Amino acid sequence: MSGPLAGVRIIEMAGIGPGPFCGMMLADHGAEVIRVERPGAVVDRHDALARSRRSIVLDLKDADAIAQLRGLVATADGLIEGFRPGVMERLGLGPDVLLADNPKLVYGRMTGWGQTGPLAQAAGHDINYVALSGALHGCGRAGERPTPPMNLLGDFGGGAMMLAFAMASALFHVSRGGSGQVIDCAITDGSALLNAMTMSFVTAGEWRDERGVNLLDTGAHFYDSYECADGKYISIGAIEPKFYALLREKLGLEDDAAFDRQLDATAWPLLKTRLEALFRTRARDEWCALLEGTDACFAPVLSVAEAPGHPHNAARDTFIDVDGLMQPAPAPRFSVTRADRPRAARPVGADTVEILQSANVAG
Repeated sequence: MSGPLAGVRIIEMAGIGPGPFCGMMLADHGAEVIRVERPGAVVDRHDALARSRRSIVLDLKDADAIAQLRGLVATADGLIEGFRPGVMERLGLGPDVLLADNPKLVYGRMTGWGQTGPLAQAAGHDINYVALSGALHGCGRAGERPTPPMNLLGDFGGGAMMLAFAMASALFHVSRGGSGQVIDCAITDGSALLNAMTMSFVTAGEWRDERGVNLLDTGAHFYDSYECADGKYISIGAIEPKFYALLREKLGLEDDAAFDRQLDATAWPLLKTRLEALFRTRARDEWCALLEGTDACFAPVLSVAEAPGHPHNAARDTFIDVDGLMQPAPAPRFSVTRADRPRAARPVGADTVEILQSANVAG
């Protein structure tokens, strides 16, 4: 593998959601990520989160398999796991054991609630974690219940990417002569951090602690999505005065005094109603022809199926063919340490013998 993490070996205890996404991020950027699966597990080759890994099957109820895994981890730079607190310890694979075997090991722990606290042992999912952190409260429209942004804000933003950043940071610390360590990555903590700007606005009195009534949460008429004549949608984000002025000009509203009140929140509902009616007069592609590529801060709302075909995405290879499957390309991009093209997910256990033999821990 090539990329900025080339030469780094990570052991990934297979799981769901944020753990695999973190493993994908590390593998996308050149790390050798070995995914440890349980017997009988199945991975669909369509699963982008499992791409670019090698796969090994170990029955962790078996003492010999535990010994093999310890030997494998001793050859690694890092480990990521997403079990409830205490599970790895009960398997004999807790950080005290593995760091004793390998003092330079970076041991990444991904959970929803964290390793400590009164909820640490409770079950939960993305929606629960972002609810507790305060992040979900601001998602949705005025007068409506909170709308989860799928599991982007918690599992992947507040969890997986935080752990990937933490792993890279801790690996850098080791490269500078530091010791290995344990990373306690909680989705509640990470999603709270992602909400830092909003919390700052609230504490400064510049943001109402309500949904759908503020500048960036669909409260403003110039920052929202709108339905078009064909039932498709477009997005508008003309915040700055010069961009807002251009939007008005493009829409034929430059002489409409009502739209002079850009930052008057009391005028937003009426102005939004007027824009809703206006945007329903043309199909989405017609609005694209008028506004796309201008400084009106415009983009069509594309579906998952549509996004790869957009000219901008196509020009940048934002989506790529991975062994016959369309997937998002690795991001961000590096000018020198460019990573290899991702590979589709391997069959579970496809590399078991080779991996154990190369680590001199074959049974």
